Amino acid sequence: MGTGARKQPLYDQLVDVLTDKIENELELGDMLPSERELTIRYGVSRTTVRLALRELEDMGLVVRRHGKGTFVASNSRKPADLAGTYSFTEQMRSMGREPRSQVLEFEVREATKFLAAQMGVSLGQRVYRMRRLRLADDVPIMVERTYLPAAQFIGLTRERLSSKPLYDVVEQEYNQKIKVAEEAFSARAANADEARLLEIGEGDPVLHLVRTTYNDKNEIIEYTRSVARADQFEYTIKHVRG
Repeated sequence: MGTGARKQPLYDQLVDVLTDKIENELELGDMLPSERELTIRYGVSRTTVRLALRELEDMGLVVRRHGKGTFVASNSRKPADLAGTYSFTEQMRSMGREPRSQVLEFEVREATKFLAAQMGVSLGQRVYRMRRLRLADDVPIMVERTYLPAAQFIGLTRERLSSKPLYDVVEQEYNQKIKVAEEAFSARAANADEARLLEIGEGDPVLHLVRTTYNDKNEIIEYTRSVARADQFEYTIKHVRG
């Protein structure tokens, strides 16, 4: 690789070369050559290769998995589309990212007046309350507070939610058929606790999301309030003229 007329840094030139390869030759999930192979192939230093891979990772084009290698995560810069699917797990996997959920809190409590109104249950009815940290490739993405009516999910435990995606548990173990999920969102600044969990600065922009999920009997089976990192998500809404 030469320095070229533009006098680009070598790692920047390597980013261009690898980006072209990702967009035109590789598929989602393909593994890139190792750092050593890239060093030999392009005649650059290991430091240059690492800087280029870090840049590609920041662009969202690759993911680096410790001890496994570097993999194509996307063929273009495309943040997650929260409106496209109700499943965080499915969304992350479709982008070539490895999703993980960490259950921070799990308890049974009585519905407050506010929760009763939001969930269509009686005041004092028992609900499960959980707080989860959602990660992609071990990067914290979202903090969720989820409420489920206990009567619909008898025997639900923290352990089950730690080992399986929530919607898999809902549909497969409790035979609930999800019909629709309504979601409203707004922008605000992260508070200290959210910033700590999401590894961002206090006051950084976040998306605040409120989701209400209904089953095929039009019963509310989930009420979730989430805070998502604004640099990791965007909303894409399609308007169809009738």
